[in-house]
Amino acid sequence: MASGALHCDAAPALGKAPLEFNRDVRPILSDKCFGCHGPDSGHRKAGLRLDQREAATKPAKSGEIPLTPGDPKASHMLARILSADADEVMPPPEAKMAPLSAAEKEIIRRWIAEGAEYQPLWAFIPLRPTTLPEGAQPNGIDRLLRSRLRAQGLAPRAQARPETLLRRVSLDLTGLPPSADEVRRFLADQSPGSYERAVDALLASNTFGERWASDWLDISRYADSYGFQVDRDRAVWPWRDWVVQAFNSNLPFDQFVTWQLAGDLLPNPTEEQILATAFNRLHQQEAEGGSIEEEYRVEYIADRVQTFGTAFLGLTFECAKCHDHKFDPIAQKEFYQLFAFFDDIDEAGLYSYFTSDAPTPAIRLLPEAAKQKLQPLNASLQTAEAQVAECVRAAGDSFASWLAQRPETWSIPGELGRFQVAKEGDRKMTNAVDPAKPAAISGENKLAASRPSAAGPSVELSGDDPLNL
Repeated sequence: MASGALHCDAAPALGKAPLEFNRDVRPILSDKCFGCHGPDSGHRKAGLRLDQREAATKPAKSGEIPLTPGDPKASHMLARILSADADEVMPPPEAKMAPLSAAEKEIIRRWIAEGAEYQPLWAFIPLRPTTLPEGAQPNGIDRLLRSRLRAQGLAPRAQARPETLLRRVSLDLTGLPPSADEVRRFLADQSPGSYERAVDALLASNTFGERWASDWLDISRYADSYGFQVDRDRAVWPWRDWVVQAFNSNLPFDQFVTWQLAGDLLPNPTEEQILATAFNRLHQQEAEGGSIEEEYRVEYIADRVQTFGTAFLGLTFECAKCHDHKFDPIAQKEFYQLFAFFDDIDEAGLYSYFTSDAPTPAIRLLPEAAKQKLQPLNASLQTAEAQVAECVRAAGDSFASWLAQRPETWSIPGELGRFQVAKEGDRKMTNAVDPAKPAAISGENKLAASRPSAAGPSVELSGDDPLNL
């Protein structure tokens, strides 16, 4: 394993290997050009687009060709960058940004001369197998690093002291420094493979999973409360423990991803696979009075789309919720195509304000002892439910027999009340049967306009207020 600190210059080695668009050129164009000549059609100036090779090599409105691959002198883009005229230079002074440095201008010139090749965004470039260089080091990573160092004219530092190596690897793997006893044991072990054994011990510790789970919890927006103004505790810590255990058990990455995104859709999913899908439910949730349930349900789905993009694609999806993305190649239509995948959860937009119940859909997680205790209780419950069903059936038969003997007509003896409004403007209705019991027109109920066919004024009900007779 490499033991020295590695210092690499991020700038390209001019005059050596060909430039690479994503590494060397895109950062310059993104910083200085794309604001006015990039993906955002709403802010694009002069109809010029430089983030796409096809668009950049077409004649502009002025007739000038911005980019002529292989010919810097014929590339109007470079001429504007190099111009000393304040009315011509790009970026213009009114943009209030620093002009390109001499090194950046040379990179643009070299890039054009080398053919002005573009690359897709790094997230869309498939990984290619790498042939490891030859070397004395048994570890392929060490050979790769040393080969790159030689190409840059660099050499690794001398190997660090043993206690420094232990401290570094302990902080990397567990987030904690080694204890004094661990350092003493490591220094005392002079046999071959002592470093590897120390690494294995750190990997086997529960703290390893806790350290690496912490990064995933941040990406997954984990929190022990719902997060809005009326904040309440949220018991999703079993999912947190599952993530820790997934790291400690070295769960394969494809399963780690699949279970969290769609573990409940697997054939005969286990309780653990369903628990993993809590990844999709860790967004903020609302219960404040006046909140609209459907509005927040839609917000939760958008949150899942954005979290998916950040966690698994390394892209920001937020902008595309309202319009085509200005910087990442994501259309608004594509945002809602992905939105549809996460819109299948039968989820309430608000959680219960009056109880501590988990918002649906929910799963009840029990320790193994409780599951064993519940088995006979569930069997008893099924027996009792069968008995209740039999009682209902028998009662139904009895009622059907009684109903068959009912008289031909049914009536309520005597008239109980007859109400009417004496004249428009009254807020009471008289009772012709029992004058001592009139009815009041209350709330938003009001008199309706009289109709020719009506015996008199009638009452229009608001739908919210009762009419007490």
